[in-house]
Amino acid sequence: MTYIIAQPCVDVKDRACVEECPVDCIYEGKRMLYIHPDECVDCGACEPVCPVEAIFYQDDVPEQWKDYIKANEEYFETVGSPGGASGMGQVDADPQWIMDLPVQAD
Repeated sequence: MTYIIAQPCVDVKDRACVEECPVDCIYEGKRMLYIHPDECVDCGACEPVCPVEAIFYQDDVPEQWKDYIKANEEYFETVGSPGGASGMGQVDADPQWIMDLPVQAD
């Protein structure tokens, strides 16, 4: 199991979670952030600092955002397991359906 970042992060990418993550497992896509399931140690440090409440333990993702579990898997099918996000920068590997979402209002 891992933590999942869901719809409220799309077009926001606040990055407070990135700064709080002790293992550097939160990667940046073009439109949202993603948590690497094999690198995450399930510490939960990212969840309370998210200003838009977009981070959930995988078993607790609200029903309306369950597709974001698959989005997370699809992102890392492309990115792989680089062993840390800090050197990667933004990787334009969002799943196509994330790229096709309307721009989220501020």
